[in-house]
Amino acid sequence: MPLPTAPAKLGHLLPSDEYKAKARPSKSSKKPAAASDDEVHGGAATATAERPANAAHTLRAIASEVLTQVPAEAQVDAAVPPPAPGTIPTRGRKSRQTAALLQPAPAVRSKQDETEVRSERVEQADAPVAVAPSNAKDTRASGKRRKGAAAEAELRKLFVLDTNVLMHDPSSLFRFEEHDVYLPMMTLEELDNHKKGMSEVARNARQVSRTLDALVAHAGKMTEGIPLAAQGNRDALGRLYFQTTLTDIEPVEGLPVGKADNQILGVVRALQKERPESQVVLVSKDINMRIKAHALGLPAEDYFNDQVLEDKDLLYSGVRALPQDFWTRHAKGMESWQDTKTGTTYYRVTGPLCPSMLVNEFVYLEPQNGEPSFHAVVRELNGKTALLQTLRDYGHHKNNVWGITARNREQNFALNLLMNPEVDFVTLLGQAGTGKTLMALAAGLAQVLDDKRYNEIIVTRATVPVGEDIGFLPGTEEEKMQPWMGAFDDNLEVLQKTDDAAGEWGRAATQELIRSRLKVKSMNFMRGRTFVDKYVIIDEAQNLTPKQMKTLVTRAGPGTKIVCLGNIAQIDTPYLTEGSSGLTYVVDRFKGWTHSGHVTLARGERSRLADYASDIL
Repeated sequence: MPLPTAPAKLGHLLPSDEYKAKARPSKSSKKPAAASDDEVHGGAATATAERPANAAHTLRAIASEVLTQVPAEAQVDAAVPPPAPGTIPTRGRKSRQTAALLQPAPAVRSKQDETEVRSERVEQADAPVAVAPSNAKDTRASGKRRKGAAAEAELRKLFVLDTNVLMHDPSSLFRFEEHDVYLPMMTLEELDNHKKGMSEVARNARQVSRTLDALVAHAGKMTEGIPLAAQGNRDALGRLYFQTTLTDIEPVEGLPVGKADNQILGVVRALQKERPESQVVLVSKDINMRIKAHALGLPAEDYFNDQVLEDKDLLYSGVRALPQDFWTRHAKGMESWQDTKTGTTYYRVTGPLCPSMLVNEFVYLEPQNGEPSFHAVVRELNGKTALLQTLRDYGHHKNNVWGITARNREQNFALNLLMNPEVDFVTLLGQAGTGKTLMALAAGLAQVLDDKRYNEIIVTRATVPVGEDIGFLPGTEEEKMQPWMGAFDDNLEVLQKTDDAAGEWGRAATQELIRSRLKVKSMNFMRGRTFVDKYVIIDEAQNLTPKQMKTLVTRAGPGTKIVCLGNIAQIDTPYLTEGSSGLTYVVDRFKGWTHSGHVTLARGERSRLADYASDIL
């Protein structure tokens, strides 16, 4: 980096007195002196003033002039008239500035002047150094790091958990990543009140109590918090705090004192005052409690960890519409062959749409030029290459399933999944009247009675009433479940009417045969069981929690197929939404697995009255 020019260097080195002083009048003898200077130096000074090629030579030249001219200029300093307007300063003026710099500093100088001179000298010394920009960058980088650390500290939250969150998800303590968790004493009291019984809520309460007992057993001081990672959960980086002081909590004014929700709200307000550096947030599944918290100015949130999606329209449908230019963009290097046993055709295509596909996802193309439609399923995926297999047409009468044929495209996709022995887990979503139960039951009867692929059909459903509970039901397990199985009875009547040639006696024998192979089981007694070579139908699966769904799906043994049916718009279970339903959970987690499939049925086929009612009501 070149050194700055001499005038700039001298300007930076001027003391503060020179900056504040007024301009001195120049002397009349300045011009001859300047002329004699030019004669002595042969115009070197003029050349230096016009184009300073080297700052070091310029400084040496100025210093030599100062040593020779200072006595002469000192004698005529008083008689110099003011310069004419527009006169360019000559060499003599620069020499006087240089002489002033070479003179000793004044004996008395203010502290402000000394600070200014020192800062100017530091700037002059640092000016030619090339490291200055990097130091600035380091300063900016360190500033960013300090801002990032401050932002991270600001984002650290303290979540106060309501009791219903723990009873909804026993592992919710470890779902808040790096943030801390706080349990009020009233939450522990409510856990103790709900721990008795055989219900799912009681089991979850007991599991939470065991988890807390394991955490407290190896804890130090309770006031310093218990590291949640001590239980082997590496994702939980925060600490668990308990309410250790009970007298400092003031009740919220205007609310009843004895109610548990109001006491938890008082704890949240007290924590805001006690820990101003943390963002205290109440987490509750109770909508009314969250509304009360917002009304009091307290931050409150729902428990979102178990929600698969926020919008039901984003749920995987299992069906993809291909663009009209699909074959044009994917025809390069395409391979095709036919399977003589099944009569289906395979296409191996490569293109930009293939990476976004999933195994067992159905694709279709409806040409607009009158050509036949293309329906296929994705069998294999390898980067940008996909293997497509055409489907069996269950809409044709010769391919009927127990007398049932597909009435639309989605029903044909569903029957291909239900009749495929390589698919062990099938989920069917759809509104009322789309044929979910009828197709699942027909496929089960065909594979149990005709193909002998499975031994029997097991039917179960969540016993959650739409209205008020009718009380205890008499009889055996199957008799108690019979009122819940009205949908299957209605569909069995439809399936039995398809065999008109058998006559009355034939239909009665068929009904007796079906009853011998169809078992109705309660979900309350599923834990610990293993189903081998069974065709299991889980109806109304939208009312199951993810944990209940896991319990049922893991009952499957070798040769067992599980079919889940439901409509996420008809959820009757409290604290369960479309995003947190067990049916939504398994649809999202099983998508893309080679031995599972999903179809969302879009069109109702029950009756024109049911279809119209579904649209307008």
